[in-house]
Formats: sequence, C-alpha cells, structure tokens
Amino acid sequence: MKPTGTHNYFVYITTNFTKTVLYIGVTNNLKKRLFEHEQDAKTVKQHFTGKYNAYYLVYLERFQNIEDAIAREKQLKGWSRIKKENLIKEFNPELRFLNAEIE
Repeated sequence: MKPTGTHNYFVYITTNFTKTVLYIGVTNNLKKRLFEHEQDAKTVKQHFTGKYNAYYLVYLERFQNIEDAIAREKQLKGWSRIKKENLIKEFNPELRFLNAEIE
C-alpha cells in the first residue's frame, strides 16, 4: 500500500487534432491512459477516444483521493460545452497539446 499523500489520480480532458471533440476521463496513470487512447485511435477504434481520435491532452487536475477525482469527473461531464471550453482555456490559454509534458 502507498503511504498517505502519494496517491495520484487525474481528471483529464482530451480532444481531437481539430479540437471539435471533448472527452473527460479519470485515471491513476495518465501517461499510460493517454497511450491507450492513442493506440485505440490508431488501431481498432473500439472506444470513444479511438473513434474520434480524441487523445490530445488539453486539461488535467490532480487528486489524492479517488472519490474526489470521480466526483469531479462527473461534475465536469455535466457541464455545458462552453463551460468546459472556458475551464480548458483558463488552464491552457493557448490550447496546446500537453501529452509530451506528462512524465
């Protein structure tokens, strides 16, 4: 078991290259999850992110508690598109793809 304070859970938003699709997810291994989304897009296109090529990271939040991360994911999924876009722009004003910055 990990010591208290070392858990990392991420709520993240990905998009496609033209930024017309948004996907919100939660994971404890963001780099691995982004890789899985990309592989799905480039192969079988079995899931939403694969079908819509939505594997470009534009937003993330970090949590130490999975329950908090899941609650935030649900909250964001309930927001309007405009509200989600404003959140992304506040965090990432240039709407850069952040995949390469994830360790």
